[in-house]
Amino acid sequence: MKYVLIPTKLDKIAANILETSGYRVVQDSSADLLTLALNYPQTEALIVRSEKVTPEIMDVLPKLRLIVRAGAGYDTIDIKYARRKGIDVMNTPGANANAVAEEVFAMALAAYRHLIPADIDTRAGGWEKKKFMGRELTGKTIGIVGLGNIGQLVARHAAGFDMKILAYDPVISEAKAEDVDAKLVDLETIFSNADIITLHIPENDETRKMINASLLSLVKTGCMLINCARAGIVDEDAIRSLKEEKQLVFCTDVYTQDAPGVKSVVDIADVMLPHLGANTREANFTAAKRAAEQLQDYFEKSVTNFVVNKGLPDGLSASYQHLAYKLAYVARHLIGKKTPVSQIRCSFYGDLNRFAKWFVAPICSALSDNFDPQQAPEEALAFLQDRGINYESRPVDEMKRYGNAMTIDLETGSSKVSLRGTITENTLMISRIDDFNRIYLVPQGNIFIVEYADRPGVLAQITSACAQNNINIEDIHAPRNTEGSKALSIVLTDRPVPAEAVEKIKQAVQATKAVSISIP
Repeated sequence: MKYVLIPTKLDKIAANILETSGYRVVQDSSADLLTLALNYPQTEALIVRSEKVTPEIMDVLPKLRLIVRAGAGYDTIDIKYARRKGIDVMNTPGANANAVAEEVFAMALAAYRHLIPADIDTRAGGWEKKKFMGRELTGKTIGIVGLGNIGQLVARHAAGFDMKILAYDPVISEAKAEDVDAKLVDLETIFSNADIITLHIPENDETRKMINASLLSLVKTGCMLINCARAGIVDEDAIRSLKEEKQLVFCTDVYTQDAPGVKSVVDIADVMLPHLGANTREANFTAAKRAAEQLQDYFEKSVTNFVVNKGLPDGLSASYQHLAYKLAYVARHLIGKKTPVSQIRCSFYGDLNRFAKWFVAPICSALSDNFDPQQAPEEALAFLQDRGINYESRPVDEMKRYGNAMTIDLETGSSKVSLRGTITENTLMISRIDDFNRIYLVPQGNIFIVEYADRPGVLAQITSACAQNNINIEDIHAPRNTEGSKALSIVLTDRPVPAEAVEKIKQAVQATKAVSISIP
């Protein structure tokens, strides 16, 4: 008999499914999790919603083997500590997606038709029809920032309102976007053309305050911005400064803290909700049912498809996963971070070939900040499939004697970037970029890569431009391609080369490619 603790207000379907199958279930949302953990030390599995599962919780549950997050996000669970304790952590991705997608339109309609103030006024005895003149969704252009599970459902619902759909997502293929009648464009195009902009991206170092004054200055008068993602991706002060000028309508249900108290956006938000995106009976039921079923499959069939903190198989060093990540990360920048990738082709040589599937997650993580590199190979492949990206692990010719090396190719409809790497003396190394061999580049720090027609004097121009921008050069690699017609300048610097300087250098040396990369 397995003991399961559910310390949250989760639909009873989870407990019912498990109890019917012989599990001993305690469901109690009245006490805090630590108290419950101390009272039920025999717990072998936890099912949680937004509860924080800390090392302290795990330490008082010596038999704990599995934590299931009934929902997608798991940032409230210390997954690294769980891994060290031998505890698997699962999520139920997509279970709440439709609820959030529908909330987008609930907020849009509430704002367009002034439903909240009209209700208050009418209850007070008013009859202000002229005051509450509204707008319609039909025929409007909606811009979706992030075309994952939620974004794709938003697009499908938008089609029902006969809306024109624009989308931004650098990890989605054009073919996948077309499946939901969305046109992939850049952020500037969305903010310049959309009547309604809805955000469905994670918050991280790259997206924090991404929705800034520069983008908001492009919007139409009367544009609506909806944030059901994370509070930190929006620059509140930028909205504040442009709200009156642009007559910007702002709807949100996310805040810096999910807790009672005055919210910092109270002066700029037209519709505010207490993070209700996933708060529907249907979403709660679906998440609960899937959590219970996944728990059953885990214990009864050893199914680990949704484990997000998988350990490595015996015989594989984590360093090779780091290598896969860094190769894909550099390739992603070289092909264009905002360019949709349609195909990934990989070759794994030597002993790495038998571990091929374990490199898919790090590659996905390099393509999307929203993907955890510790997720299961099956989840990584599903992630790519959901975004219309084909993945191929090619047969290899061991006669080439590359040793334990890997090649990662990224392709779009019109371009391709190929990198090979290995580990030498415990050091990660990029050995080839496209047809430039014997590079021997350590992928770390700030790297400025310029490709150009080979001729004298170009490298001097590049280094001089760095000096003019007060950028110190730490190392230089300058290979020629196999035909000798092209040269590649790889300049390691003490800080990133600014975008303006990159563009000037590209034009000055007539480069076919110029990219500044900061490798984490």
